[in-house]
Amino acid sequence: MRRADDEDDDSWADRCAPAVGILMLDTRFPRIPGDIGNPSTFAFPVRYRIVPAASPDRVVRGRADGLLAAFVAAGEALVAEGVRGITTSCGLLSLMQHDLQAALPVPVAASSLMQVPLVERLLPPGRRCGILTVSAPDLTPAHLAAAGCAPDTPVAGTEGGTTFTSAILANAPDFDVEGARADTIAAARALVAARPEVGAIVLECTNMAPYAADISAATGLPVYSIETFVTWFHAGLRPRVFAQAAAAPVR
Repeated sequence: MRRADDEDDDSWADRCAPAVGILMLDTRFPRIPGDIGNPSTFAFPVRYRIVPAASPDRVVRGRADGLLAAFVAAGEALVAEGVRGITTSCGLLSLMQHDLQAALPVPVAASSLMQVPLVERLLPPGRRCGILTVSAPDLTPAHLAAAGCAPDTPVAGTEGGTTFTSAILANAPDFDVEGARADTIAAARALVAARPEVGAIVLECTNMAPYAADISAATGLPVYSIETFVTWFHAGLRPRVFAQAAAAPVR
């Protein structure tokens, strides 16, 4: 016979198990705090699965051609390990949202870009949500459509900088954090200067989240990243349990 405290232990273990599974690109660059690949980024446990051969260049410039089966297999493995929802470590995998959603038995939030329509609905009339991406030429209308973004969404990329895009796409083993910070801030300022109607920014690239606060301070705008998206996603997958206080008397 099972004891009540055994059931409590099982319930506690279930609540502590990772609810979010993250499909990771096959990378070697450092994963600093704030990056999706660093477990300390989140206030809850997550579970990772690397997708073999999914290099940054192949996913960004090659549009992940030929990798769907590998992503589905990795997602199935995470589901078998008990996760309740799946996300990925690249915003340009919005192209896989429909296919992963159709193939996996749990909710899928493939891209940070999926926040754009919601954020835009929060803004005052005449204001738009802009996107900061690792490579503006590689963020195509197909990527935007797959995430539910308008085709004329304001976009700027870090490809003109000195560090961020080159290090990520080359999968470099070393990473100049301060150079990357400067690149993302400069690209955000360029976006706002070119498109003054931008009232909030969504970071497409999951490696930009460490610099979200810097970008917000530099532009004065709200900034949303994969960290904000996964935090919201997790809140529904594993709702908080609140202590039940005695009902207040009716007076």
